[in-house]
Amino acid sequence: MELPKFLMGDNTDHKDDIFVIHTEYPRFIINLVDDEIEWLEVFKEADEDILAGEVARLIEDASAFYDREMERYQEE
Repeated sequence: MELPKFLMGDNTDHKDDIFVIHTEYPRFIINLVDDEIEWLEVFKEADEDILAGEVARLIEDASAFYDREMERYQEE
């Protein structure tokens, strides 16, 4: 099975939260309400330095994905 790069997540226990799941390395779940990230990877110290520069881009990509999906829902 080939997964899309991003998925939207929903949970009725967290009605006000907006979750986006990034399925490629580095895998994570972000709550777009507060930009809190839960990493689904275990990183080595060397990886953390590389990721520091990637985090801002990954948040922007997740936000752009969400905005695109919401536009598509509104069009239907």
